[in-house]
Amino acid sequence: MSYQSTTDYDVVGVGFGPSNLALAIALDDCARQRRLTCRSLFVERQPSFKWHGGMLLPGSNMQISFLKDLVSLRDPTSPFTFVNYLHKSGRLLDFTNCKTFYPSRIEFNDYLRWVAGQFSAMVEYGETVVAVEPVGAGQSVTALRVVTRTEEGTETSRSARNLVVAVGGVPHVPAVFQPIARDRRVVHTSGYLDSPVVGAMHGRALRVAIIGGGQSAAEVTLDLGERHPDVRIDLVFRGHALKPSDSSPFVNEIFNPDYTDYFHSREESQRRAIIRSFRNTNYAVVDPELLDQLYRMAYQQRIAGAQRLALHPRSEVVGTEAGPEGVSLEILNKDEDVRHRATYDAVVLATGYERSPIPAFLDPISRYIETSALERDYRLQTSPGFRPQVHLQGCSEISHGLSDTLLSVLPMRAHEITASLLSGTGRQRGPEQDMAARILVEAAAGRE
Repeated sequence: MSYQSTTDYDVVGVGFGPSNLALAIALDDCARQRRLTCRSLFVERQPSFKWHGGMLLPGSNMQISFLKDLVSLRDPTSPFTFVNYLHKSGRLLDFTNCKTFYPSRIEFNDYLRWVAGQFSAMVEYGETVVAVEPVGAGQSVTALRVVTRTEEGTETSRSARNLVVAVGGVPHVPAVFQPIARDRRVVHTSGYLDSPVVGAMHGRALRVAIIGGGQSAAEVTLDLGERHPDVRIDLVFRGHALKPSDSSPFVNEIFNPDYTDYFHSREESQRRAIIRSFRNTNYAVVDPELLDQLYRMAYQQRIAGAQRLALHPRSEVVGTEAGPEGVSLEILNKDEDVRHRATYDAVVLATGYERSPIPAFLDPISRYIETSALERDYRLQTSPGFRPQVHLQGCSEISHGLSDTLLSVLPMRAHEITASLLSGTGRQRGPEQDMAARILVEAAAGRE
């Protein structure tokens, strides 16, 4: 294993998905508009930029308006808006003629990649952060040593005065599937399009189980049914029926950035109650238009007399076994308390993602972290003498609300974190920089 050390930075961002991409824009704005520079670097484990690559399905659309891009809600005049992306791509009029606020997921990924390409000089791809260690001076921790590793085993150490973590979720594999999780016939939706098993289904009368009752489960079911009409699909889910997501305008206000202020100010019991009340906006629900498509597909199969899609509501997988004939599942019908076994050529887990409140690579500084709860500006609460700021994005739903893992608050969250970073980096600044920092802090609080 080789090892190298590089220069220090004011901010190191871990991960370069939409959250830290929005942060890169906010830091760039400060450099261009406020003359407040922040030496920044982002490290990303993927070899290149890709957003949910395993689910970039043909025909799948975004579930939020293109106006909720990386920057428009904060600065609609920014060169990094989705509208400017369309303009630069020569498709602005064509998109307008589509008469929609909801671009395809493929196009939105291309927009994100277009923005990421403009920050390529400050991103290191193909590096995974393995440890974040304290760097001390006397009784204080003055910086952080960020250690990364490539697939080839090369380790790099960088010094950072501050850290912003946005690593996203880890595919959730239910406990019952853990014994067979490494079987190539068991696929999580995060790797659906890249799976060789899925790619080899065309023209074959295979049997596939899809586990889950949310958006991803419905999208995979529809995709398989349309692209591979000979495949027999069992959709297994716990609920009584596939339920529509609530995207009505008044309910959607919980995703507004200013709702975060209200949510964060509540007691923990109240916050949990709010999340339970609005779970039908984001969890185990399906876009109504997609439900209609799925129902029509099932109905057309009934007309043709070859129904290849079977729904198994109120059902749970309670046993698994992988053998030469396929993947055997023991399925419990909870309504009738009846179990049956079925063997499948492939199993797709549409079981969502897990998000750790504090990632494991922060363990070396855990003794300085006072609580996993985040400050309003997404900053970890640390002990006196620990000078670096550590901000976490996308893992604080319980303290900042349901929007925390979604795209809706990205522009303002990035703005708030930037304001916090530039007002507390500890660097020597002149009066003009201090004034600019105060302006940023006031803007983040909505007082500009």
